[in-house]
Amino acid sequence: MSVPAQEKPAGSRMRLLLALLPLVIFATLAAIFFFQLRSGRDASEIPSALIGTPAPFRDLEPLAGAMRDGVPVPALTAETAKGKLTLVNFWASWCVPCRQEHPAIMALAQDPRLTVLGVNYKDGNENALRFLGELGNPFAAIGLDPNGKMAIDFGVYGIPESYLVGADGTILYKKVGPFDEDSIRNGLMPAIEKAQGRPAPAG
Repeated sequence: MSVPAQEKPAGSRMRLLLALLPLVIFATLAAIFFFQLRSGRDASEIPSALIGTPAPFRDLEPLAGAMRDGVPVPALTAETAKGKLTLVNFWASWCVPCRQEHPAIMALAQDPRLTVLGVNYKDGNENALRFLGELGNPFAAIGLDPNGKMAIDFGVYGIPESYLVGADGTILYKKVGPFDEDSIRNGLMPAIEKAQGRPAPAG
């Protein structure tokens, strides 16, 4: 039985729409990407659902043998950051961008407003110690995260990744990828200055 003449155009239109659908989806995604680039925003400064919420610290094991200024570096625990403005840096010896970023972290550790804490992510102790021995140790405390559990709690995308945590324990700022001069000047420093304007927590 032949198809009625009036149904043929409808079937042709449907096939044409299905054929064009992938092109429409691609064009939409391309437009979103283009406008993101033109917006001037740093794509590495990804908003986090945790910003404005308490930092999910864990009590982590120390990096045995780590020293700073001739003193053993303590473990990072939930108590370490209490009452301090802290920068929590997730890093590993096998991470090439971590090596590139490390001079910036070393410089930030000299800022008297900040306490810089390190989370050593899925690394080996000897490799981590060698990394710090070669490049310097900016961390007031280091915690081992061999299974990435604390990284999951923080919503880490990939290392290096850093979080500014207020004296009240609230996450204030997140940086995905390595810090550079621009991201420190235009991202981290304004967040630090804003945090400094906050009243100190009671007790």
